[in-house]
Amino acid sequence: MKILESLKNRRSHYDIHKDIPVQEEKVFDLIKEATELVPDAFNMKSSRLVVVTGAKQDELWDNIDKVFEGKVPREKIESFRNGYGTILYFYDNDVVKGVQEQFPLYADNFPKWANQSVGMLQLTIWSGLKELDIGASLQHYNPVIDDMVKKMFDVPESWILNAQMPFGGIGSHPDAKPSEDISLRVKFAQ
Repeated sequence: MKILESLKNRRSHYDIHKDIPVQEEKVFDLIKEATELVPDAFNMKSSRLVVVTGAKQDELWDNIDKVFEGKVPREKIESFRNGYGTILYFYDNDVVKGVQEQFPLYADNFPKWANQSVGMLQLTIWSGLKELDIGASLQHYNPVIDDMVKKMFDVPESWILNAQMPFGGIGSHPDAKPSEDISLRVKFAQ
């Protein structure tokens, strides 16, 4: 049950830095393979990613800081800027519209299903990064940053920003997760 072990080890890491313990290509290969393997309803392949590293990583978080005009604490922005990179997660609304036209009976569900696929992709990549001993967290500064991101990375207007995942070398580990009474959230019916 490697997948459950991977999920147990996945955590939100906010203390990250630019030194990662593997070659960049290994991270890129993980991202490409996960994007290919994660399922999408009706095989619509709606997920889109922009992987930001190097000088663009710093520029992205500087621009996010500017967009928020100081409403987000600078130290929080800096914690993400300090990372090796950021994965920007989108889904392509043109793809969604195409399958809506093909399958009108399910039309209202395709945007939800596209978001579900992006969510599965986020968790898969996040867990995979942890297996590489790379820390990450999931951030949601959209829709406030949508226009800036689209302009900065020249992405099509049809791409809908879903989340941002800063990642990097692990500076410190978060506290252990408290256990919960899972029976409050899971019921079995036989």
